[in-house]
Amino acid sequence: MSIPLRRSQNAGDREREGLVLDYPVNPDREWVARRFSSGRPAAAAARLRGDHDLNPGTVPDPPLIPAAVLVPLVDRARGLTVLLTERTEHLADHAGQISFPGGRIEAGDVGPEDAALRETEEETGLSRQRVEVLGRLDTYITRTGFTVTPVVAIANPPLELDPDPREVAAVFEVPLAFFLDAANHRRCSRPFRGSVRQFYAMPYGDRYIWGATAGMLVNLYERLS
Repeated sequence: MSIPLRRSQNAGDREREGLVLDYPVNPDREWVARRFSSGRPAAAAARLRGDHDLNPGTVPDPPLIPAAVLVPLVDRARGLTVLLTERTEHLADHAGQISFPGGRIEAGDVGPEDAALRETEEETGLSRQRVEVLGRLDTYITRTGFTVTPVVAIANPPLELDPDPREVAAVFEVPLAFFLDAANHRRCSRPFRGSVRQFYAMPYGDRYIWGATAGMLVNLYERLS
């Protein structure tokens, strides 16, 4: 069965470059899995992304803290969704922000995938038995000194979530198709410590998805397209 395609143009620099990308209106797990099984150019695999992409000269000084997040694509009957969390207001890093579940890579973790699955289970209650890892996005460096490996996976319902109230204020899902529509990508700015900081944002209803999470979603958009 053929999948209908929508032609879309990304925002910002890619729009000026005239790059046109294709994606299904309602992507399914097989379509996404093919994108991750088809391989990547070596240059793309080696790329380090981060807040510095839009703010040159702002890469934090080493040592950076290794971390991993899970990018869970929930296999719903109506189409894939992206599972996100809203962090509680009292956390030391990125308090109150929308993020993927994840955290620091600990000594006992067997690589970023293991860390992402462990942290996700601790934060949201999502069992790793319900998760099928597909691959990684580009490493993302945050201004707060983390080097983050985003691990993309399919989450198979029922999820039976049990969020940790110390870290997670809410868990919610957004249709993957929303993030694959470049019309929903914004490039914003705001004053920050005496300068103007640029960042990506993808507002969804009353949720304001921005910063590192939005940057990783731009990477997912490019990878899938």
